[in-house]
This record gives sequence, C-alpha cells and structure tokens, in this order.
Amino acid sequence: MNAAVTSITPGSPASGLNITPGDILCKINGHIINDVLDYQFHSYDSRLSLEFKCPDGSSKPIKVNKPEGSDIGLTFETFLMDDERSCKNKCIFCFIDQLPKSMRSSLYHKDDDFRMSFFQGYYITLTNLSPQDVKRIIKLRISPLFISVHTLDPTLRSYMLGGEKGGEAIGTLKKLANAGITLNCQIVCCPGVNDGRELSKTIEEFIKLGECINSVSIVPVGLTKHRQGLTALRSFDKDLALQTVLQVGEYGEKCLKSRGSRVFYCADELFIQAGLELPPTAYYEDYPQLENGVGLIRRFITEFDSALAKNKSVKTTALPKSLVTGTLAYPYLKKLLLTAEEKYGTIKCKVYAIRNDFFGESVTVSGLITGGDIITQLKGVDLGTELLIPRNMLRHGEDIFLDDITISDVSEALNIPIRIVNQNGADLFHALMEGNNG
Repeated sequence: MNAAVTSITPGSPASGLNITPGDILCKINGHIINDVLDYQFHSYDSRLSLEFKCPDGSSKPIKVNKPEGSDIGLTFETFLMDDERSCKNKCIFCFIDQLPKSMRSSLYHKDDDFRMSFFQGYYITLTNLSPQDVKRIIKLRISPLFISVHTLDPTLRSYMLGGEKGGEAIGTLKKLANAGITLNCQIVCCPGVNDGRELSKTIEEFIKLGECINSVSIVPVGLTKHRQGLTALRSFDKDLALQTVLQVGEYGEKCLKSRGSRVFYCADELFIQAGLELPPTAYYEDYPQLENGVGLIRRFITEFDSALAKNKSVKTTALPKSLVTGTLAYPYLKKLLLTAEEKYGTIKCKVYAIRNDFFGESVTVSGLITGGDIITQLKGVDLGTELLIPRNMLRHGEDIFLDDITISDVSEALNIPIRIVNQNGADLFHALMEGNNG
C-alpha cells in the first residue's frame, strides 16, 4: 500500500489540520484503507475520523468536517495508493507481444487492474481477481467495468488467453453481471478462432446475461509484422469483414427492439474493410465504445460538420497547412477538408496518409503512427506553413511518439512548426481557421 501523504491541497478540508507529508493514512471511520477505492468510498461522509501512522511509528487521529461527497484534499505517492496489477495472460493476439524489441520499457507493461478499469476505462480480463476482490467490487458497487471477453466458451477463452484462468474467469463475469455491475465488453475477433458461429454463440450468451451487459464492441485483431514465434493468425479480408458487420448488425437490431439499445457494435475498421458507409450518428447512441474505435470517425465527422455550419466568419487564413493521419481515416479527412475548402476558398490543407512501416502496413490507425515514419515519408515535401498532428499519435500527456521521437524532432527534421490537434472534429476545423502559430 502506498497511502503515504505527499501533499495537502491548499484550502481543502485537510488543510490547516495536523497532517504532514509522510503520514500514512490507515483508517477512515474505522475502515482499513487499502487503496483509492477504499479512500473514495469511505471518505464520502461529511464527518470523518482519520487514523494516520507517522514516520516515527506513532499513531495520529484526525477529525475532518467537510461537505458530503467532497474530497478531503490529500495527495498520495501513487494514484491507486497501491501497486498497479499487470496482466499475466499469454493472449494469442496480444498487441504488446507484437512490439519490436528495444522500445521504452513502459510500452511493454500490460494493464489488468480492475481499479484502473473503473477509473480510466482500461479493459481487464478478470483472471487476476481473488474471491475477495469480487466481493469488494460488488460491495462497493465498482461500476461500470470494462472487460476483454473475446468468447464466453470456457475452453476457447482459455486457449485465447493462454491459460485455464481465462475460462474460469467467465464465472466471475457472470457473477458480476448477476450482482448488477454494469459491464462494457470487447471481443477481439480473430478469423478462424472466435468469429462466425463462435461469435454468434458469444453474442447469444451475452444477451442471456441481461441489461448489465451495457455494450459489446467487436474489434478486428491487429497484427504487426513483429509476430515471430507467436500463434499464427490472419487478418480480416473484405468478405469476412462484410459478413461480420452484417452478422453483428442483426443482433444489434434485435436488441434495439427488445431493450432500446443495440448493445453490439462493430469497430469502424470493419465497416471500412467491408466497403460499407459508416452508420449515422444515431446508430452509436451515446458512443459507449468510443475508445475501441467504435464510432470514432463518425463522431469526428459530426463535430467537424457542426463547427463548419456554426462558423459565421469569412476571415480565413490563406496560409497553406498539412495534416497527417493513418491510412484508415485518410479518405474521410480528405473529404472533410475538401468540404471546408469549398465553403472557404482560402483554406488550404493537404492530408497525408502515413504508411505504417514501423508496425507493418496492415496497421492502419492513426494512433499507432510513429515519428520516424512521418519524417521518412514527408522529408522534402512542401508542407506549407504548419503541420497538424493528431494528439492520439503521442504518449498521453507528453510530446513523444511510440518510437521515442519527439514533436521537436519531427519539427526540426521537416523544418516546419507543428500544431497538436485533439481527436475532435471541431478542434481540427478551428486549427484550419486560425493563422500560423509560428
């Protein structure tokens, strides 16, 4: 447990009390504090009795009065107040196992912590939960959770996750659903493994679990060129993508009629591979699987079109710009920019689809584009006065690509200023309308 206080927020209920950095929070109202879940759950009340352990080993009781539900104002060594749990599975499709060697160590960390699933929407497998963990999730109502399921056949799931715990954890999933914990699930669909009839069986089992299954995304397996020594898998082709979209769509329509939500959604990539138009905005309801690439492009288009329609200014920059993206989204971004140019003739922005040489050409999403590929493919190209780069290409909260190349490195190599654009259509539109940031 890392419940040692590192700082106290000025003006918070804890400020002005006899709490100092280094004190370890042990109990709140008599309840042992194991991690951030206990801390948030037991600190909700307006009157609290805190028990700390001081660096010298002595105990320190503290009384706190605050508005109900407000934060005490303590910061700890780690967000979880505990060590983060990692994944011990050997999934046949694991993307991390397909990374090239010698990348920074943090990229090889496999998340599988139910607390991060609740707080950050990370997908977990349930294979490392103890019976006490399950009881705690139910008691504290840790909901929603995001679960990587892939199949509800115990034998097949054990094979796909690389161990017996994969199949055994299906019982945990059902127990959580039966206890009323809301679950958002994903199926990484591998041709010849859990597609076709197996996919139908999985969907039908999900339906039986009831409305605690809030959403399920069907995502095509991602395969890089660095799969030496791993299970032989194949990618989706156009026919199989079309078959899968139609198959999932039928179940979605049935659920829409029976419970008012389609529940089951295919990732954008499957629609594109199948040669189909993306569904309209209403199809995605409240976008429950956006982080899995379900409706990401449609929402981006909707945001861009809305910003374009609302804009009343006729003052636009004549400075030419460039935008990079992955090959998957390229046609859609190109069409959006043409629409903007037709309305505002002085907007000039060229889109460049970056081929993924680092991971392999079958990897088409923009979030896996590297700085090295951008430099190599755009070296010597006239990019205008500014290069727009989507934020999802960068490590969260930093300016580093997956290959450790920085934004400054790219800017220097291409001799051009760079503007980071959020994954939001309105942000892209406003970036086009603004002048060069120099």
